[in-house]
Amino acid sequence: MKMYGVTNDKLSSLKEFEKDTPSPTGTDILVKIKGLSINPVDIATRKGFKNGDKPLILGFDGYGEVVATGEKADKFNLGDKVFFAGDHSRDGSYQEYELIDERIVALAPKTTSIEESAAMPLVTLTASELLYEKLHIDPKANNSNKTVLIINGAGGVGSIAIQLAKKAGLKVIATASTEEKVNWVKNLGADIVVNHHEDLIKQLHELGISNVDYILGLSDNDPHWREIVELIKPFGIFATITNLNNSQIGDLKQKSVDFAWEWMFTKSFYNLDSMTTQGDYLSKLAKELDNGTIKSTTTNVFHGLNVDTLTKATELVESGHMMGKVVIIV
Repeated sequence: MKMYGVTNDKLSSLKEFEKDTPSPTGTDILVKIKGLSINPVDIATRKGFKNGDKPLILGFDGYGEVVATGEKADKFNLGDKVFFAGDHSRDGSYQEYELIDERIVALAPKTTSIEESAAMPLVTLTASELLYEKLHIDPKANNSNKTVLIINGAGGVGSIAIQLAKKAGLKVIATASTEEKVNWVKNLGADIVVNHHEDLIKQLHELGISNVDYILGLSDNDPHWREIVELIKPFGIFATITNLNNSQIGDLKQKSVDFAWEWMFTKSFYNLDSMTTQGDYLSKLAKELDNGTIKSTTTNVFHGLNVDTLTKATELVESGHMMGKVVIIV
Protein backbone atom coordinates (compact mmCIF):
# COMPACT_ATOMS: atom_id res chain seq x y z
CA MET A 1 0.00 0.00 0.00
CA LYS A 2 1.03 3.63 -0.48
CA MET A 3 1.86 5.92 2.40
CA TYR A 4 3.17 9.49 2.55
CA GLY A 5 5.72 10.55 5.12
CA VAL A 6 8.43 13.05 5.93
CA THR A 7 12.00 12.09 6.71
CA ASN A 8 12.91 15.30 8.53
CA ASP A 9 11.26 18.47 9.81
CA LYS A 10 10.92 20.04 6.33
CA LEU A 11 7.75 19.75 4.26
CA SER A 12 9.98 19.30 1.22
CA SER A 13 11.01 15.89 2.60
CA LEU A 14 7.47 14.53 2.07
CA LYS A 15 7.64 11.46 -0.18
CA GLU A 16 5.63 8.42 -1.23
CA PHE A 17 6.54 5.08 0.34
CA GLU A 18 5.31 1.51 0.00
CA LYS A 19 4.66 -1.05 2.72
CA ASP A 20 2.60 -4.19 3.20
CA THR A 21 -1.00 -3.63 4.21
CA PRO A 22 -1.17 -4.39 7.96
CA SER A 23 -3.60 -6.75 9.67
CA PRO A 24 -5.50 -5.59 12.78
CA THR A 25 -5.23 -7.37 16.12
CA GLY A 26 -6.89 -6.80 19.48
CA THR A 27 -9.29 -3.85 19.45
CA ASP A 28 -7.81 -2.39 16.26
CA ILE A 29 -9.70 -2.04 13.02
CA LEU A 30 -8.25 -1.50 9.55
CA VAL A 31 -9.78 1.42 7.67
CA LYS A 32 -9.43 2.15 3.95
CA ILE A 33 -8.95 5.93 3.94
CA LYS A 34 -11.37 7.90 1.78
CA GLY A 35 -10.93 11.36 3.27
CA LEU A 36 -8.72 13.23 5.73
CA SER A 37 -8.04 16.72 7.02
CA ILE A 38 -4.88 18.72 7.66
CA ASN A 39 -4.43 20.22 11.13
CA PRO A 40 -1.88 22.50 12.80
CA VAL A 41 -0.77 19.52 14.89
CA ASP A 42 0.51 17.88 11.69
CA ILE A 43 2.81 20.84 11.18
CA ALA A 44 3.90 21.05 14.81
CA THR A 45 4.65 17.31 14.89
CA ARG A 46 6.65 17.51 11.67
CA LYS A 47 8.69 20.46 12.92
CA GLY A 48 9.63 18.48 16.01
CA PHE A 49 10.68 15.41 14.02
CA LYS A 50 14.34 14.55 13.65
CA ASN A 51 15.81 12.25 11.03
CA GLY A 52 14.68 8.75 11.90
CA ASP A 53 14.97 5.17 10.70
CA LYS A 54 11.49 5.32 9.18
CA PRO A 55 9.31 8.10 7.74
CA LEU A 56 6.86 9.99 9.92
CA ILE A 57 3.30 9.37 8.71
CA LEU A 58 1.11 12.29 9.79
CA GLY A 59 -2.65 12.77 9.58
CA PHE A 60 -4.99 13.16 12.54
CA ASP A 61 -8.40 13.21 10.92
CA GLY A 62 -9.67 10.21 8.98
CA TYR A 63 -12.79 9.00 7.21
CA GLY A 64 -13.05 5.61 5.57
CA GLU A 65 -14.42 2.09 5.33
CA VAL A 66 -13.77 -0.76 7.76
CA VAL A 67 -12.10 -3.59 5.82
CA ALA A 68 -10.82 -5.80 8.66
CA THR A 69 -11.16 -6.09 12.45
CA GLY A 70 -9.03 -7.45 15.28
CA GLU A 71 -10.14 -10.44 17.34
CA LYS A 72 -11.34 -8.20 20.21
CA ALA A 73 -12.95 -5.54 18.04
CA ASP A 74 -16.75 -5.74 18.05
CA LYS A 75 -18.06 -2.19 17.53
CA PHE A 76 -18.07 -2.19 13.74
CA ASN A 77 -18.89 -4.44 10.81
CA LEU A 78 -16.98 -4.79 7.55
CA GLY A 79 -18.13 -2.10 5.16
CA ASP A 80 -19.07 0.39 7.87
CA LYS A 81 -18.17 4.01 7.12
CA VAL A 82 -16.34 5.52 10.11
CA PHE A 83 -14.47 8.66 11.14
CA PHE A 84 -11.89 9.41 13.81
CA ALA A 85 -9.07 11.73 14.90
CA GLY A 86 -6.37 9.13 15.40
CA ASP A 87 -3.59 8.42 17.85
CA HIS A 88 -0.45 10.57 18.04
CA SER A 89 1.72 7.57 18.87
CA ARG A 90 0.86 5.73 15.64
CA ASP A 91 0.98 6.26 11.88
CA GLY A 92 -1.73 8.65 10.76
CA SER A 93 -4.10 8.98 7.83
CA TYR A 94 -1.59 9.95 5.11
CA GLN A 95 -1.82 6.39 3.79
CA GLU A 96 -4.17 4.06 1.95
CA TYR A 97 -5.05 1.97 5.01
CA GLU A 98 -4.83 2.91 8.68
CA LEU A 99 -4.88 0.82 11.84
CA ILE A 100 -6.90 2.51 14.57
CA ASP A 101 -8.28 1.45 17.96
CA GLU A 102 -12.04 1.11 17.64
CA ARG A 103 -12.60 2.86 20.98
CA ILE A 104 -11.75 6.25 19.46
CA VAL A 105 -13.79 5.68 16.29
CA ALA A 106 -17.47 6.24 15.47
CA LEU A 107 -19.85 5.51 12.63
CA ALA A 108 -19.64 8.38 10.19
CA PRO A 109 -22.62 10.66 9.53
CA LYS A 110 -25.15 9.02 7.25
CA THR A 111 -26.19 11.97 5.09
CA THR A 112 -23.31 14.42 5.52
CA SER A 113 -20.69 14.30 2.75
CA ILE A 114 -17.16 13.00 3.20
CA GLU A 115 -15.92 16.55 2.58
CA GLU A 116 -17.97 17.92 5.45
CA SER A 117 -17.41 14.96 7.78
CA ALA A 118 -13.65 14.45 7.45
CA ALA A 119 -12.87 17.92 8.81
CA MET A 120 -14.63 17.48 12.09
CA PRO A 121 -13.21 14.76 14.41
CA LEU A 122 -10.05 16.34 15.85
CA VAL A 123 -11.48 19.83 16.31
CA THR A 124 -14.71 18.50 17.81
CA LEU A 125 -12.92 16.23 20.25
CA THR A 126 -10.63 19.10 21.25
CA ALA A 127 -13.50 21.55 21.69
CA SER A 128 -15.62 18.98 23.54
CA GLU A 129 -12.86 18.17 26.01
CA LEU A 130 -12.13 21.86 26.47
CA LEU A 131 -15.72 22.78 27.27
CA TYR A 132 -17.00 19.72 29.10
CA GLU A 133 -13.86 18.37 30.80
CA LYS A 134 -11.64 21.44 31.29
CA LEU A 135 -14.21 24.22 31.76
CA HIS A 136 -16.57 21.72 33.43
CA ILE A 137 -19.58 23.02 31.52
CA ASP A 138 -22.74 20.93 31.82
CA PRO A 139 -24.46 21.29 28.43
CA LYS A 140 -27.82 20.39 30.00
CA ALA A 141 -27.63 23.07 32.71
CA ASN A 142 -28.80 26.68 32.49
CA ASN A 143 -25.60 28.46 31.45
CA SER A 144 -27.20 31.70 30.30
CA ASN A 145 -25.34 33.68 32.98
CA LYS A 146 -21.92 32.41 31.84
CA THR A 147 -19.67 34.05 29.25
CA VAL A 148 -16.77 32.53 27.31
CA LEU A 149 -14.13 34.42 25.32
CA ILE A 150 -12.75 32.33 22.45
CA ILE A 151 -9.47 33.72 21.11
CA ASN A 152 -9.08 32.73 17.44
CA GLY A 153 -12.74 31.96 16.88
CA ALA A 154 -12.39 31.46 13.12
CA GLY A 155 -9.82 28.67 13.37
CA GLY A 156 -10.59 24.97 13.29
CA VAL A 157 -11.13 24.44 17.03
CA GLY A 158 -12.67 27.88 17.53
CA SER A 159 -15.26 27.26 14.82
CA ILE A 160 -16.65 24.21 16.61
CA ALA A 161 -16.11 25.60 20.14
CA ILE A 162 -18.41 28.51 19.26
CA GLN A 163 -21.14 26.10 18.20
CA LEU A 164 -20.83 23.82 21.22
CA ALA A 165 -20.75 26.77 23.64
CA LYS A 166 -23.89 28.23 22.06
CA LYS A 167 -25.65 24.86 22.22
CA ALA A 168 -24.78 24.79 25.94
CA GLY A 169 -26.42 28.21 26.37
CA LEU A 170 -23.36 30.37 27.04
CA LYS A 171 -22.85 33.91 25.85
CA VAL A 172 -20.05 33.60 23.30
CA ILE A 173 -17.46 36.28 22.54
CA ALA A 174 -15.16 35.30 19.68
CA THR A 175 -12.18 37.05 18.14
CA ALA A 176 -11.74 37.53 14.39
CA SER A 177 -9.59 39.94 12.41
CA THR A 178 -11.13 40.33 8.94
CA GLU A 179 -14.62 41.01 7.64
CA GLU A 180 -14.79 37.51 6.15
CA LYS A 181 -13.82 35.90 9.45
CA VAL A 182 -16.17 38.15 11.43
CA ASN A 183 -19.07 37.01 9.25
CA TRP A 184 -17.89 33.39 9.60
CA VAL A 185 -17.95 33.37 13.41
CA LYS A 186 -21.24 35.27 13.53
CA ASN A 187 -22.83 32.66 11.27
CA LEU A 188 -21.56 29.97 13.65
CA GLY A 189 -23.37 31.65 16.55
CA ALA A 190 -20.97 34.09 18.19
CA ASP A 191 -22.91 36.75 20.12
CA ILE A 192 -20.08 39.29 20.07
CA VAL A 193 -17.03 39.52 17.82
CA VAL A 194 -13.90 41.51 18.70
CA ASN A 195 -10.62 41.99 16.84
CA HIS A 196 -7.63 40.22 18.40
CA HIS A 197 -5.29 42.61 16.59
CA GLU A 198 -6.66 45.42 18.74
CA ASP A 199 -6.87 45.86 22.53
CA LEU A 200 -9.34 43.22 23.76
CA ILE A 201 -9.69 44.88 27.17
CA LYS A 202 -10.67 48.21 25.62
CA GLN A 203 -13.10 46.58 23.18
CA LEU A 204 -14.89 44.54 25.86
CA HIS A 205 -15.01 47.42 28.35
CA GLU A 206 -16.58 49.61 25.68
CA LEU A 207 -19.24 46.92 25.30
CA GLY A 208 -19.90 47.01 29.05
CA ILE A 209 -18.13 43.69 29.73
CA SER A 210 -15.61 43.95 32.56
CA ASN A 211 -14.64 40.27 32.70
CA VAL A 212 -15.64 36.78 31.57
CA ASP A 213 -16.10 33.41 33.25
CA TYR A 214 -14.03 31.40 30.80
CA ILE A 215 -11.31 32.03 28.23
CA LEU A 216 -10.13 29.59 25.57
CA GLY A 217 -6.64 30.32 24.22
CA LEU A 218 -6.60 28.82 20.73
CA SER A 219 -3.63 30.71 19.29
CA ASP A 220 -0.35 32.09 20.62
CA ASN A 221 -1.20 33.17 24.17
CA ASP A 222 1.79 35.45 24.76
CA PRO A 223 0.51 38.46 22.76
CA HIS A 224 -2.79 38.28 24.69
CA TRP A 225 -1.53 37.36 28.14
CA ARG A 226 -2.05 40.80 29.71
CA GLU A 227 -5.59 40.80 28.31
CA ILE A 228 -6.28 37.26 29.51
CA VAL A 229 -5.12 38.06 33.05
CA GLU A 230 -7.17 41.25 33.14
CA LEU A 231 -10.37 39.89 31.58
CA ILE A 232 -10.74 36.55 33.35
CA LYS A 233 -13.13 36.67 36.28
CA PRO A 234 -11.90 35.73 39.77
CA PHE A 235 -12.33 31.95 40.16
CA GLY A 236 -12.72 31.70 36.38
CA ILE A 237 -11.06 29.12 34.16
CA PHE A 238 -8.49 29.61 31.41
CA ALA A 239 -7.81 26.64 29.12
CA THR A 240 -5.50 26.43 26.14
CA ILE A 241 -4.29 24.13 23.37
CA THR A 242 -1.07 26.07 22.75
CA ASN A 243 2.12 26.62 24.73
CA LEU A 244 3.06 29.43 27.09
CA ASN A 245 6.51 30.69 26.20
CA ASN A 246 6.93 34.02 27.98
CA SER A 247 3.68 34.14 29.96
CA GLN A 248 3.64 33.20 33.63
CA ILE A 249 0.82 31.06 35.00
CA GLY A 250 1.49 32.66 38.38
CA ASP A 251 -0.09 35.86 37.06
CA LEU A 252 -3.46 34.11 37.50
CA LYS A 253 -2.88 33.29 41.17
CA GLN A 254 -4.33 36.44 42.69
CA LYS A 255 -7.66 35.74 40.98
CA SER A 256 -7.59 32.04 41.95
CA VAL A 257 -8.06 31.18 38.29
CA ASP A 258 -7.97 27.52 37.28
CA PHE A 259 -5.59 26.74 34.42
CA ALA A 260 -5.97 23.71 32.12
CA TRP A 261 -4.02 22.26 29.23
CA GLU A 262 -5.85 20.40 26.48
CA TRP A 263 -4.12 17.86 24.24
CA MET A 264 -6.70 15.76 22.44
CA PHE A 265 -4.34 12.76 22.13
CA THR A 266 -3.66 12.25 25.84
CA LYS A 267 -6.26 9.50 26.32
CA SER A 268 -5.10 7.33 23.44
CA PHE A 269 -1.39 8.13 23.90
CA TYR A 270 -1.51 6.68 27.42
CA ASN A 271 -4.13 4.03 26.55
CA LEU A 272 -6.50 5.31 29.21
CA ASP A 273 -9.90 3.73 29.79
CA SER A 274 -11.39 7.18 29.23
CA MET A 275 -10.46 7.04 25.53
CA THR A 276 -13.91 5.53 24.95
CA THR A 277 -15.36 9.02 25.55
CA GLN A 278 -13.87 10.07 22.21
CA GLY A 279 -15.91 7.45 20.37
CA ASP A 280 -18.96 8.73 22.27
CA TYR A 281 -18.26 12.38 21.36
CA LEU A 282 -17.90 11.42 17.70
CA SER A 283 -21.13 9.38 17.70
CA LYS A 284 -22.94 12.45 19.00
CA LEU A 285 -21.22 14.62 16.39
CA ALA A 286 -22.35 12.33 13.56
CA LYS A 287 -25.98 12.74 14.60
CA GLU A 288 -25.63 16.51 15.01
CA LEU A 289 -24.06 16.91 11.57
CA ASP A 290 -26.86 14.90 10.02
CA ASN A 291 -29.64 16.81 11.78
CA GLY A 292 -28.00 20.17 11.13
CA THR A 293 -27.49 21.27 14.73
CA ILE A 294 -23.73 21.39 14.11
CA LYS A 295 -22.31 22.92 10.92
CA SER A 296 -19.27 21.48 9.22
CA THR A 297 -16.33 23.89 9.11
CA THR A 298 -14.81 22.67 5.84
CA THR A 299 -13.65 25.60 3.71
CA ASN A 300 -11.12 24.08 1.28
CA VAL A 301 -11.14 20.71 -0.50
CA PHE A 302 -8.37 18.98 -2.46
CA HIS A 303 -8.81 15.77 -4.45
CA GLY A 304 -6.39 12.85 -4.59
CA LEU A 305 -4.01 11.62 -1.91
CA ASN A 306 -0.50 12.29 -3.18
CA VAL A 307 2.59 14.37 -2.42
CA ASP A 308 1.27 17.34 -4.42
CA THR A 309 -2.12 17.65 -2.71
CA LEU A 310 -0.67 17.00 0.74
CA THR A 311 1.96 19.69 0.15
CA LYS A 312 -0.52 22.29 -1.13
CA ALA A 313 -3.03 21.59 1.65
CA THR A 314 -0.31 21.77 4.29
CA GLU A 315 1.04 25.05 2.92
CA LEU A 316 -2.44 26.51 3.20
CA VAL A 317 -2.72 25.53 6.86
CA GLU A 318 0.86 26.51 7.59
CA SER A 319 0.23 30.03 6.28
CA GLY A 320 -1.50 30.74 9.60
CA HIS A 321 -4.43 32.54 8.02
CA MET A 322 -6.85 29.64 7.74
CA MET A 323 -10.56 29.92 8.33
CA GLY A 324 -12.21 26.59 9.04
CA LYS A 325 -10.63 23.35 7.80
CA VAL A 326 -8.82 21.89 4.78
CA VAL A 327 -9.89 18.45 3.56
CA ILE A 328 -8.38 15.97 1.08
CA ILE A 329 -10.70 13.49 -0.65
CA VAL A 330 -8.93 10.32 -1.78
